[in-house]
Amino acid sequence: MSRVLITGAAAGLGREMARVFAARGDELVLVDRDRDGLEACAAELDAAERVTTRVVDLTEPDAVSAVVGAFGHTPLDVLVNNAGITHRSPAVDTAPEVYRRVMQLDWQVPVELTLALLPQLRAGAGRIVNIGSMAGWMPVPGRAGYCSAKAALSQFFEVLRAEEADRDLHVLMVYPAFLETDIERNALGAGGEPAGHARSTVGRIRGADELAGQILRALENRRAVLFPDRFTWFASLLWRLAPGLFHKLVRRRFRVELEQRR
Repeated sequence: MSRVLITGAAAGLGREMARVFAARGDELVLVDRDRDGLEACAAELDAAERVTTRVVDLTEPDAVSAVVGAFGHTPLDVLVNNAGITHRSPAVDTAPEVYRRVMQLDWQVPVELTLALLPQLRAGAGRIVNIGSMAGWMPVPGRAGYCSAKAALSQFFEVLRAEEADRDLHVLMVYPAFLETDIERNALGAGGEPAGHARSTVGRIRGADELAGQILRALENRRAVLFPDRFTWFASLLWRLAPGLFHKLVRRRFRVELEQRR
């Protein structure tokens, strides 16, 4: 039995990952700011003796310290950095506060939480799962802050992987494309309000349950990287090999994002 900490566990991918880890008999620490969603997630797992919940807004001051302090010195086998936020707004119109919020939750929080929990991870199995995005590999109109945060997340943990290789710290980077989860339904607009237009997509929209199973298998096989969607992986290659063509195609596909410009 492993001990697993999952952030953003109240809904979407975090909730589905709680299910797959609980199904194999793991002990879970579930973290989210949504008390009702977190309690509902814990209740449906039917494993009360193996589930601990922490209602925390990870963007609040000292929130990471509170999570680590409550966790104590108990060894941790798996840390899943899943909590995240996105926006749908043109780069030039997006308020600095929106960029700060996106960068804080999508980059600063997982970095701080991981570094604070390194002693517990080293005492346990030492496995870290980071939910990145294909938006961190290629530009997506209307997502300048999100693309930047996910690119930074990837670079930080690839460096950490190299630096900690001798300690056998295992890092799994997951790069999904478009998922049917709350992160897009709760996307911010240019001023921090809810985004007022529907999202544009490329390729198939996957269910969070499908991806959760893929992540567990990748973790068990000690894979370094998981690209769940080959279509968007190909798109990222197109961006590197033929950026002019990529921009032409993506501007056509994400026309609705360009129409939001003031």
